[in-house]
Parts: sequence; C-alpha cells; structure tokens
Amino acid sequence: MEWLIPVIIVVALVVIIGIYLWATYNSLVTLNVRVDEAWSDITVQLKRRADLIPNLIEAVKGYAAHEKAVFENVTRARAETLQAQGPAEASAAENHMQQALKSIFAVAEAYPQLQASQNFLQLQSELVDTEDKIQASRRFYNGGVRELNTKIKVFPNTLFVRGLGFNERDFFEVTEPAAIAEPPRVQF
Repeated sequence: MEWLIPVIIVVALVVIIGIYLWATYNSLVTLNVRVDEAWSDITVQLKRRADLIPNLIEAVKGYAAHEKAVFENVTRARAETLQAQGPAEASAAENHMQQALKSIFAVAEAYPQLQASQNFLQLQSELVDTEDKIQASRRFYNGGVRELNTKIKVFPNTLFVRGLGFNERDFFEVTEPAAIAEPPRVQF
C-alpha cells in the first residue's frame, strides 16, 4: 500500500503533463491555420488590386500617353506584388506599389477630363475599397502572427514547440509606414 500513493502521484503528473501538451499542440495548430488563412486573405486582396491596375492604367493612358515612366513603374510594381512570396517580399512590393499609385494619381490630377470620367471614378472607388481591405487583412494577419509567436515564446512552451515543427512567423511590415498610412488620395 505504501507504494500506491507515489504511483498515483506520478500517474497524475503524467496525465496533467499530457493534457497540457495536447492542449498546447492543438492551440498552436489552430493559430498556425489562422495565420495561414489570414495570409491567404492578404494575397487575395493584393491580387484584386493587381487586377484593377491594368484598367486604371488604360484609363489614364488615354489622357496622358506621354507619361510612359509612370506607367512602367506601376506595371513593374504590379508584377512585383504578384510575384511576392511571403511577408517580407510582399512588404517590399507594397512599398513600391504605394509609390507607383501615388505617381499615377498625381498624373491624373493634371487632367480634368480624366477626373470626370465615370470609368476612372469607379476604378478609384474600387481601388480605395481594396486598399482598405488590404489594411484590414494585414491587421488580422499580424494579430494572428503575434498570438502564434507569443505562444511559441512563452515558458515552458519554448522548450518543446520547435521540436513539434512550430516556428515563429514574420509580420507583414512595411519598411516605410508613411507610404501606407492611408490609401492613395483619390479626391478630385
């Protein structure tokens, strides 16, 4: 009978540790899937914006055909956005896209007929809506990354989670925060 109490204590500790590991693993899987989903939302919105860009270029091109460098920069930024793999490359592409969009809207401001074009106004409205959705998706993604990274770094999780295949994820950060502080101005 004397040996029964230590055995019960050991079994209880093993069960508690097992439950803790099980719960931690499941919560990490859930957070990992949430971060993947959030990244997918970002890529969908970036693709949507990239699909709007050719139409916007064509609308402006008809009025400002001599602004070749602006159109080339926008086209280059669009391609970079579509080719970005992961948050770091997407962040760099985002900076270039914001600068390119600012330049195309600056060109558009010089053409009152373009500013009155219903097609151009609709494209602007869709672009602003898409920019808002990109920002919301980015916030959701970064929130998920924050939760996942915190769960990985806290003690005692940090002792074993990397061995289970969980690693910290990169935030979707922009190197020039002022460039994306607000969507491109489209007021005319």
